[in-house]
Amino acid sequence: MLSRSFFRAVLSICLVTALGGIQAALAQVLAPTVPESVAVSSERLERLTATLQQYVDDGQLAGAVALVARHGRVVYHEAVGLRDMGSRDAMRTDAIFRIASQTKALVSVAVMVLQEQGKLLISDQLSKHLPEFATTTVAVKQDDGGYQVEPSRRAITLRDLLTHTAGIDYGTGIAEDRWAKADIQGWYFAHRDETVRDTVSRMASLPFSAHPGERFVYGYNTDILGAVVERVSGQSLDAFLREAVLDPLGMDSTHFYLPPGKTGRLATVYSASGSGLERAPEPGLGIGQGHYVKGPRVSFSGGAGLLSTAMDYARFLQMMLNGGSLDGRRVLSRKSVELMTVDHLNGIPFRAGQGFGLGFSVVTDVGARGQPGSVGEFGWGGAYHSTYWVDPQEGLVVVYLTQLIPANGLDEHSKLRALVYQALTD
Repeated sequence: MLSRSFFRAVLSICLVTALGGIQAALAQVLAPTVPESVAVSSERLERLTATLQQYVDDGQLAGAVALVARHGRVVYHEAVGLRDMGSRDAMRTDAIFRIASQTKALVSVAVMVLQEQGKLLISDQLSKHLPEFATTTVAVKQDDGGYQVEPSRRAITLRDLLTHTAGIDYGTGIAEDRWAKADIQGWYFAHRDETVRDTVSRMASLPFSAHPGERFVYGYNTDILGAVVERVSGQSLDAFLREAVLDPLGMDSTHFYLPPGKTGRLATVYSASGSGLERAPEPGLGIGQGHYVKGPRVSFSGGAGLLSTAMDYARFLQMMLNGGSLDGRRVLSRKSVELMTVDHLNGIPFRAGQGFGLGFSVVTDVGARGQPGSVGEFGWGGAYHSTYWVDPQEGLVVVYLTQLIPANGLDEHSKLRALVYQALTD
């Protein structure tokens, strides 16, 4: 008769073998693979490289990095052109980019993490967490070209902020004179020597551009949510985001301000002009190199402050595609991800064929949008001409990073989309 110790030993071996298999499988998340193994054509992907390289050769782009993953495997991760034209330093796939409004998705996830921790509800009034917003106002344009200020028709909720329906723009709307006087305009915060909480607090007394819940107005919504995260968590946005999202996902090259050892990887910003590409100012406010290396390092902008790499951001998107987890680490529940990636606008006009969820645009009608894709696809982009999307129907994650502001109508985003989808073979 076999002893119990024998069965325990056999069971132990089986468990170790099973766990080893699980760990091996987890280790392969976003590992490179032969494109054909996930029904993508290697030959057709070469068209993408050739096309992006042509933009470089034509002097329309200094450089860029593109990453395509399907079913959790990286089938394309290429760099073209130069990280810096002056030094002739080649672009590398681990280059760090200013991702601007791509920050919004990460901070929106941070808000959902706090909801899952029981510390807030997205239906909460903003004033519950930031009392200075208890009474807000709206600027209403008058026939004579001026405006009058009236009380908001209802309170702002966190969900309004997540969907950009709180009526808050970037300080350049109807009452831009008052926003300019308060020195709060534009999406750029890195130069500020005050906390985002202090800047947001000063916004509360300024007139907004629409009544809550009535229009899609793109603006400081996610910066305000960043201040909410700080207030509710008791941590800086930087610390909470790293603890709740960045570290669990292994996003080691994602920062608000670069550590000294990583500054050599930061891609240079260029501007498109009639005579070609020009190096953007140093540091420049919003259109320049920025204060991400030598700035005050005080203001953590939830709306546009982060720097990252294509691989780091792809890990974040793969977590969303996976329903909230990556490499065995769960950041969000599946139901929170589902809630974030459906349209919440309820008929409020936005873009043809698209709605907006909690931090992402969402495709609702492929034909109305008129580009390759799928219903349920979600994504966004950044001011420095970056873009990304996730297509759950096709198991796709796509990240495209460059540093070009203004881009002056450059059309490579549309070509990127067409060339990714034409490479699918199933």
